[in-house]
Parts: sequence; structure tokens; C-alpha cells
Amino acid sequence: MANDAPGMRGIRSRNETGPLRQKRGDTHIGTIEKIYGVDLNVRSDMHLNTLLQREGVQSLHELIESGKGQK
Repeated sequence: MANDAPGMRGIRSRNETGPLRQKRGDTHIGTIEKIYGVDLNVRSDMHLNTLLQREGVQSLHELIESGKGQK
């Protein structure tokens, strides 16, 4: 399966209406690090929702763009 669009990290599906679907909050950070090629410097068994709340951001995209996820 190819990336969704140029410049995107990883593979994301879209909703029926077109926008990208939100990443599930119970996804383990280790999975995200592996798929997106980033190092979030937290335990790999932490859930995405927990890290988003800790960092004060709303989405995985914001988290990565904020500089938290360095390669």
C-alpha cells in the first residue's frame, strides 16, 4: 500500500466523506514510532491519547509537527 499523499508519513485511510480518519487513541506509541519513523522518547506501551494529553496537543499530526517526534 502506498502513502496517501506526497509528504505524508505512513499510511492513513480516509473516512467516507474524504478527510483523514483520526488515529485511535489506544494505539501504542511503539506502533506509531515504527510506522511513522519517529522517536517520541516515551515508553512504547504508552497510549496515544495519554501522550497527546500530556503534550497538550489535539492530534498525532500536531504532536509530530511540534518537534516532539524526532527521527
